[in-house]
Amino acid sequence: MFEKIPIAGISNLEWLKLRKYGIGGSDAGAVCGLNPYSSPMKIFRDKTTDTVEEKNNEAVRIGKDLEQYVAVRFMEATGLKTRRSNYMYRSKEYPYMIADIDRLVVGEDAGLECKTTSAYNAGKWADGNILLHYVIQCYHYMAVTGRRSWYIAAVILGCGFVYSKLVWDDDLIEKLIKTEWDFWNNNVKANTIPEPDGSKTCDAVLEQYFHTAKKESIIELAGFDEKLARREEILVSISGLQSEQRKIEQEIKLYMQDNETAASKNYMVSWSNVDTTRLDTKRIKQEQPEIYKNYAKVTSLRRFQVKAA
Repeated sequence: MFEKIPIAGISNLEWLKLRKYGIGGSDAGAVCGLNPYSSPMKIFRDKTTDTVEEKNNEAVRIGKDLEQYVAVRFMEATGLKTRRSNYMYRSKEYPYMIADIDRLVVGEDAGLECKTTSAYNAGKWADGNILLHYVIQCYHYMAVTGRRSWYIAAVILGCGFVYSKLVWDDDLIEKLIKTEWDFWNNNVKANTIPEPDGSKTCDAVLEQYFHTAKKESIIELAGFDEKLARREEILVSISGLQSEQRKIEQEIKLYMQDNETAASKNYMVSWSNVDTTRLDTKRIKQEQPEIYKNYAKVTSLRRFQVKAA
């Protein structure tokens, strides 16, 4: 069973705030570690902060604008009818699970997820393939609404249209519910940071939670010697690769000389002039100390350093 929360007429900002109180379909793949564009850490940060990030890039705009077109193509291809829901669904049994669905299928115990993608991703949809985080998204919707099947349809811009049908799977849905329960209760509700994942989001979360160091405090560094040794190896490798990168770039610059652009069948290289204006803060501080004082902004952060013992 579920409760329905009306969302018709609310602003995008209000809708994003509502989503903070549960795991949505587009969050589910990340929570399961299957979304290459997101992560448990990113979802954790979203659900545990007051910050609301309104994405308004071209891909998001195209997806919203073409949702109805995808639904129309689906109806043409299948002969089925769909309708909008205008509700956010929240599971009563698992209230941490919410669902914003694109369409409900009329006369069938099913829903529809609409996707739009570029021609570069056509191969990922070939032969009935569906990206795993989209599969999880559809099963999340089934778990919340109780509907026994879910269609996913995609317009591949300039290439064609595809659709597939997913049906209820007891084992998969049980595991999904358990995974989301664990994340919501042991990370979000407990305010416990997930395992680090190497992302910039993780850096931001750690800086947020542990922003200020206790002066002159020290603890034993236990169990990290092997990882720190590996870190040193990585730094050496990075340094070598960066030197190789610079050498290649220098060779091309020497070849180009005073030409701005060079092109081949596979690449286009530009070496153009860019004018940059910067304030001489040192001079302002010396000659106009009051102005410098009024406009200077102090930023506090923690610096991470490693030194051999």
